[in-house]
Amino acid sequence: MNSFGIIGGLGPMATAYLLELIIDMTDAKTDQEHLDAIIFNRPSVPDRTAYILDHSKPSPVPPMIDMAKKLEALGVCAIGTPCVTAHSFHEELQRSVNVPFINMVQETAAYLKNAGCKKAGIMATTGTVHNGLFQRALSEIGLSYALPDDAMQQYVMSLIYDCVKAGEPADMEKFRTVSDALRKEGCDAIILGCTELSIIKRDNAIGSGYLDALEVLAHAAILACGKKIKPKYISLLN
Repeated sequence: MNSFGIIGGLGPMATAYLLELIIDMTDAKTDQEHLDAIIFNRPSVPDRTAYILDHSKPSPVPPMIDMAKKLEALGVCAIGTPCVTAHSFHEELQRSVNVPFINMVQETAAYLKNAGCKKAGIMATTGTVHNGLFQRALSEIGLSYALPDDAMQQYVMSLIYDCVKAGEPADMEKFRTVSDALRKEGCDAIILGCTELSIIKRDNAIGSGYLDALEVLAHAAILACGKKIKPKYISLLN
């Protein structure tokens, strides 16, 4: 049976939620019909945004490559990681193994294109924004985008680091303020482009018009490993 390999711990809660999403989205009636998964939960991997903004900080790439190679040796058919910012190193990670390393950024952009989206708002870490991950992926397929201004980006980082990563409830006033600012820029969808933001969507009624990159990754993992999606999860953009 095909197994999916997960480079986890980036962060720990997002890793647990990815597995939950894969289980919930798979069209399975018995235990045996679910997807096999192998998870390395290694939260000791250095912070991705810190390294992107300051290369004197410890690099997260060597431990991620180490996990990818170990997963390949264990026989997985595809690999993914529940960390959008880590996709700044996607090419290097993909070169380190011979099995597909799912690119959740490109998968998210493609999903929006297929859904008929014209302009996407981007909520993500400063590292992801700094490296232009979603901006490039969207531009390459002809979609426009909007980013939070500096004050709103500080709100996004507070939601990620001060709330979810710290194990605290999300400040939904900040979440709604950023969302409203992006809607005013003409965005017809907002990308939850950090997997800590996925936890906010899980735990709060945020409304419609959001695409969760972690849900996109779960979707892609199930299909890559030859399983079927439950009908209610065919559409991820509500």
